Amino acid sequence: MIKTAVPARTEFQAARLSVSTFFFLMGLCFASWAARIPDIQEHLDLNAGQLGSILLGMPLGSILSLAPAGWLVTRIGSRRVTFWALLLYVCVLPLLGFVQTGWQLAGALFLYGIAGDIVNIAVNTQVVGVENGLRKPIMSSCHGLFSLGAFAGSALGGIAVSLKIQPGYHFLAVTALSAIAAVVAVRALLNTDRREQNGEKTPLFVWPDKTLLLLGMIAFCCMLTEGAMADWSSIYFKQSGGLVSSLGYTAFTITMAAGRFFGDWLTVRLGLKKMLQFSGLAIAIGMLLAVGLPLPNVVITGFLIIGLGVAVVVPLVYSEAGRSETMSAGIALAAVSTVGYTGFLMGPPLIGFVAEAATLRIALALVIALGLGIWLLARKVRNV
Repeated sequence: MIKTAVPARTEFQAARLSVSTFFFLMGLCFASWAARIPDIQEHLDLNAGQLGSILLGMPLGSILSLAPAGWLVTRIGSRRVTFWALLLYVCVLPLLGFVQTGWQLAGALFLYGIAGDIVNIAVNTQVVGVENGLRKPIMSSCHGLFSLGAFAGSALGGIAVSLKIQPGYHFLAVTALSAIAAVVAVRALLNTDRREQNGEKTPLFVWPDKTLLLLGMIAFCCMLTEGAMADWSSIYFKQSGGLVSSLGYTAFTITMAAGRFFGDWLTVRLGLKKMLQFSGLAIAIGMLLAVGLPLPNVVITGFLIIGLGVAVVVPLVYSEAGRSETMSAGIALAAVSTVGYTGFLMGPPLIGFVAEAATLRIALALVIALGLGIWLLARKVRNV
């Protein structure tokens, strides 16, 4: 028994390193693109309105690919889908840098969104299998590797800008490095997923059952908060008197990334339900501080707390959804992601509409209700 158990555990430890690598590469590639948006906007001579419309290509591709992603993972396995979808993801990246028209950029972003979401569903399915093998949570730290990759991508983007390297050539270098890393890392991914289909017909989309719908609503509240923070936190920080507007979102992302690396450790000690409840309260308390006393230091403190609150919610929801007993991990993750991602898309425009009708301060106060919503919904989650 001992002789067979040790190699098995070694296999899952190697798989953990592999999936962590794929998360890092996803963050690296996404941030590489994000860091060069101003240069691409200038090259294509796009105004803010035109750029905003074109950027919708990526989320549109993402949300349209959610159901097919779950179907693909279930039919041909998360290992192959993770590898090939990531290769497509990194190979589309140079197209973003070499486009010559706004329509070309919109089309490339649409394809980028499709590839990104397929690899996202596939690699999260891999994590569920690794967690089952290791018998401990690792989802939060894997998502932390995405954040770490994003920091690396941002830093490399800054270097490329300072050296005046054209975005297309910068992206080609990232693509080459990422492809090599993926070829090496794929060998250790798990060959089988948690639940096989045994020849059964795989539906393209399954409406989530009550348990998955509950998890989806929690993800919805969290991702709406994350979307609102991504687009509006820096603007609000500037309105509160902050000298460097970007510090608002930076504060949020720093604690969100750090919280993910501690999330697995805390989940083992507190359990899923308490972690989700504490996360919801942190979001509510953080935003209450930020809008209750709009002074730069207080706002920054509030955003730091919100980052901690947001950090582990989606990883915990994905991990729990992947253990569904009613459908395969890939289909379950796609169903929950569809509900949750709707919140991410709705967040920025919703805050904008309310801010237009009232003030941004009042609009961001809606995040308090979202945090409390997570706290209330988490009370119905099984305590594991």
